[in-house]
Amino acid sequence: MAVQYETELYSPVKAFFEQRGFEVKAEVKHCDLVGVRADQAEPLIVEMKKTFNLSLLLQGMQRLKLSPLVYLAVERNRSKRGAVNQRWGELTALCSQLGLGLITVTFYKTKAPLIDVLCEPAAAIIPASGRTVSSARRSGIRRQRLLKEFDERSGDYNTGGSSGRQLMTAYREKAIRVAAALRSSGEASPATLARQTGVGSAAAIMQKNYYGWFERLSRGKYILTIKGVEALTEHTQMLHNQGQQAEDESISNVHTDITYAEPDAAAEHSLDELARIAEVSEHYLMTRTKE
Repeated sequence: MAVQYETELYSPVKAFFEQRGFEVKAEVKHCDLVGVRADQAEPLIVEMKKTFNLSLLLQGMQRLKLSPLVYLAVERNRSKRGAVNQRWGELTALCSQLGLGLITVTFYKTKAPLIDVLCEPAAAIIPASGRTVSSARRSGIRRQRLLKEFDERSGDYNTGGSSGRQLMTAYREKAIRVAAALRSSGEASPATLARQTGVGSAAAIMQKNYYGWFERLSRGKYILTIKGVEALTEHTQMLHNQGQQAEDESISNVHTDITYAEPDAAAEHSLDELARIAEVSEHYLMTRTKE
C-alpha cells in the first residue's frame, strides 16, 4: 500500500519513538521530527521521505551537525520493484558508514503499519581524515535554538513532513496566548497582557504585529483585529489544551499554596468552627461510651 504524502509516515514513526520514551514534536526548526528524552543529552532527529533519495541522505548528514541521533525514515512498499526497493542491504550499509539510522515503514490495508529499524545511528562519525567528530562540533547556536524551540512549544500541533502549511511555532503560540488574553479584556496594554499570560515578549509581539492580529488605539492600548479573532477560532483546540495544562498545574500546586498562604479572618473563623465541631463530637462520643 503506497503512501501519497510524507505526512502519512509521521504518525507511526512518532508512536514508535514515544514507545521508546521520547517526547516528540513535528517540524521543529525545519526538522521533520524531533524527540527529547530525560536520560538523553542529545535530541532525536528524524527526516522522512516517501522513497530513499539523495535529498534525504543530504538532509540527514546536515542534521548530524545538530545531534548524533539522526534517523532517516522511508516507506517500504512491497509492491514496488524499483532499484531502491531491491537494495535495502546496501542502503543500510551506507547509512551505517555515515552514522545515520535507517527506518522503514510498511503500510497495510487491514493492520497497523510496521516499523523496521534497519540500523541505529552511530555515536560518532569517522570522516576521511580518520578523526572522530567530537560532540563539541555538534553543539552550538543551532542546536540550542532547536532545543529552545522544542521546549517552548506547549504541544505537538504540526505534522512531520508538511510543506506549504502554516506551522505552529513557539512564537505563534505566544502570539495566540496574548491574543486570547486581549480578547477577554477588550482592550489592554502590553504590560498588562504580559503579566496575565506570562509572555515576557508580549510588547514586542504586539508592536511588531507579524500576523496582523493587533491594532494600536493609543499609547499602551491595543485591541484585537478581525484576523486575530479568526486565528483564535482556528486554534480553539490548542487554547483548550493550554487551559487544561494550566488547570492541572494549579491543582498540583494546591498543597504548596496552602502551606505558604497567610490565614485570613474567614479562614480563622472556619478553623474555630471545626474546633467546636470536634469538641461537640468528642463530648458526644464520651457520653455514649459512659452509657
